[in-house]
Amino acid sequence: MSNNKNASEIQAVDTTERITKLRTLFKKEEYNLTAYVIPSEDAHQSEYTAACDARRAFISGFTGSAGLAVVSTDDAALFTDGRYFLQANKQLDHNWTLMKQGIPDVPTWQEYLVQNLPKDSRIGIDPTLITACDAKTLKESLGKVGSSLVSTEENLVDLVWGNARPPRPCNPANVLPSKYTGRSHDDKIANLREELSKENYYGFVVSALDEIAWLFNLRGSDVKYNPVFFAYALITKDDIILYIDEKKLSNEVKAHLGSSVKFRSYNAVFEDLRHLSVKFKSDNQKLLISTRTSYALTLAAGEDNTESARSPILDAKAIKNEVELEGMRQCHLRDAAAVINYFAWLEQQLSAGNVLNEIDGANRLEKFRGEQEDFVGLSFDTISASGPNGAIIHYSPEPKTCAAIDPNLLYLCDSGGQYKNGTTDVTRTIHFGKPTEQEKRAFTRVLQGHIAIDRAIFPKGTTGYLLDVLARTSLWKDGLDFRHGTGHGVGCYLNVHEGPHGIGTRIVFNDVPLQAGMTVTNEPGYYEDGKFGVRIESVVLVKEVDTPHNFGNRGYLGFERITFVPIQTKLVDVSLLDPIEHKWINDYNAECFKKVSPFLKPDSLGFRWLERETAALK
Repeated sequence: MSNNKNASEIQAVDTTERITKLRTLFKKEEYNLTAYVIPSEDAHQSEYTAACDARRAFISGFTGSAGLAVVSTDDAALFTDGRYFLQANKQLDHNWTLMKQGIPDVPTWQEYLVQNLPKDSRIGIDPTLITACDAKTLKESLGKVGSSLVSTEENLVDLVWGNARPPRPCNPANVLPSKYTGRSHDDKIANLREELSKENYYGFVVSALDEIAWLFNLRGSDVKYNPVFFAYALITKDDIILYIDEKKLSNEVKAHLGSSVKFRSYNAVFEDLRHLSVKFKSDNQKLLISTRTSYALTLAAGEDNTESARSPILDAKAIKNEVELEGMRQCHLRDAAAVINYFAWLEQQLSAGNVLNEIDGANRLEKFRGEQEDFVGLSFDTISASGPNGAIIHYSPEPKTCAAIDPNLLYLCDSGGQYKNGTTDVTRTIHFGKPTEQEKRAFTRVLQGHIAIDRAIFPKGTTGYLLDVLARTSLWKDGLDFRHGTGHGVGCYLNVHEGPHGIGTRIVFNDVPLQAGMTVTNEPGYYEDGKFGVRIESVVLVKEVDTPHNFGNRGYLGFERITFVPIQTKLVDVSLLDPIEHKWINDYNAECFKKVSPFLKPDSLGFRWLERETAALK
């Protein structure tokens, strides 16, 4: 049954005792700290972490996936971006100051350490949780005011957490057959070695969990929603070493990897890098590390022995092969059938007067996904948000505080699944009653941005940074906008957020041009605090397109949509549409019916809902 509370009633955790214990550690002779930095990420710079690595959430009470905490002798500050302002405001207690990143005059956490702390401060950090690049930049900034960055051998938050800290997962790794991957791991490693040889690198330390899973054609379940396992890898011209707890490896996995892959314990990577550092120097070669590799790994190898660059695996993984692209297409059709069945069921339940809360809805959606072929699990925690909760961009319903799904309010559902042949991420905003004119206008402005991205054709070499404006222009006409990116890459039965590309206003999105074979989401939105949220999200593939001309002989790209859940036409303000947009909506909804109806039982609730929702917009 429903608990009728909404997000405004979320209770903050009292962090007083935790912060007090942490500050007590500052005073110990071996530390002598002014402040301690607690990032969100784990030792592999993962966005989503295992429970044992959720240190920032433990110390601050804020559970959003992005943010960083700084605890000093006198203050505690939580830094996060616009996706989480509302959530952080509700979850932080009186000990904390929320630092809203991206707002004018609000410092970054690095600037805060330099400007807000006394000169000659000692700033502690766990070196496994900060990248070597960030550590180098931070040390330089702190040095200008006489302050220093202090690496602590033990994580101080772990000491505060004590025995209550969850154990590190040790779930088995599994082989992902070539019928899903399209390439053998031997081929991938051979290509990687070619890239390393071209630049005369001794080898490459692989620390990102999704890169290790992709490289070896293995998957795991150590991190919720992400089919990865805890490991490091070292690839040199002579050796392939996988640093992993061997309890994870079955005979099938060992046979799959073959005799060329050596196994060492998970933490032995640090010891091996210290020993190898002598060899780097004698061979006059350097070890390649990713820009996302931890400072601790760099220290082990020796800072002078390493060179930092974007991971070559990151780029190779982002461009999907034909087997992966077809797998993404197919899993999105089955996923669409699950979402359509869910919306049809939910509408029927609400029309019958049954009271369901947001978690009831999320659980039922997961059940519908579970009926689909090759379904493994969810790709992230379902955002099932009614009315004002939809304005919390990364809202996650909690059992004690989630709201009833109100048929008279907008309902935003952002969800996704992990399938053996792909990963999905889809958001639709729907209304089970009669929407207001304000809701319809906001929805239509968001939809126009979605259509503009979907229809974009652009020359090769164009970045997502340059395309982002297309998603916002219609919103800007009404003085509206949204505080998140327009699109992120999506893994193929891997992490739902994948780089190095994306569509957004952050300058990092200008570093990597979109290329054929990449996947990216198209997800503009608008959020009216305390009232409603609108987001429309589909996954698209970047593809080559034919154009009447080819200026500069560059070649042109566009998008192939692979998400087929219909746009609810009763939320559309037709007066705002131009003829091309009007036609796009009808063509898209017709395509949804054509492609997804074969996956639904004829005359079933879902089939009838799809048939009705894809009727032409007049």
